[in-house]
Amino acid sequence: MPTKYAYLGPAGTFTEAALRKVSAPADELIAYANVTATLDAIRNGECEKALVPIENSVEGVVARTLDELAIGNPLVITGEITLPVEFSLMTLAGTDPKNIKSIATHPHAESQCRTYIAKNYPNAAIIEMASTAAAAKGLLKREYEAAIASSIAAKNYSLSIIAKDIGDNKSAVTRFVMVEKPGKIPAPTGKDRTSLAVFIAIDHAGALLEILNVFAKNQVNLTFIQSRPTGMELGHYHFIIDAEGHIEDKAVADTLAGLKVICEDIRFLGSYPQAIR
Repeated sequence: MPTKYAYLGPAGTFTEAALRKVSAPADELIAYANVTATLDAIRNGECEKALVPIENSVEGVVARTLDELAIGNPLVITGEITLPVEFSLMTLAGTDPKNIKSIATHPHAESQCRTYIAKNYPNAAIIEMASTAAAAKGLLKREYEAAIASSIAAKNYSLSIIAKDIGDNKSAVTRFVMVEKPGKIPAPTGKDRTSLAVFIAIDHAGALLEILNVFAKNQVNLTFIQSRPTGMELGHYHFIIDAEGHIEDKAVADTLAGLKVICEDIRFLGSYPQAIR
């Protein structure tokens, strides 16, 4: 049966490209304007699954995704996808590259293409957009001369690619997570990841060390940790943690039990197969 997917849009984003790696031709892919709207599509039943970016190897975390998973109505991660990120400079057909005076793109893309921009268009104005695909789509309005986005965006909007693979880091990778309503947990594969949102009562000396000691005691390896404010008041933080292993593994289960003793709250964000890179 076809699946209805929500993804961070518009059409032509890297998120769409990642989703097409795992979706079937008959599935319905629906673009949403931002991460919150994408995940809300799962919460309100508009879609069955959602794909959103969570981490880039160059730019780091996608804070909005972390916050939505930790604070919003409960959702769980059921899978992850990694995608090499390659940027292209594109224009409307017939545009002379010498006439490019403004370039639109997402801030993360701009920061990953600074060397190319500085060398080739040092005087161009940079226009920030909500996504690289939105920048590509916006070219149709002729409000700027060029955009930096993925090659799929150029294809979707019939744009001409002036230069390919213009990123400073040729090995840049983005990790995306598949999100669903809480339910059946994917079975252990032997190569899994467990994600948690760990809330401390109030920031104090040694709070992070106490958490890390629980993982160390059970010999559970961490692959990701990020602190985020709860939004309540200064001094109130939680940690988003990814660890190797599955919740059904004894070491991971014992770690979760140990964290519950020292933390104000724990939100289980899922156990799922690690992406094959």
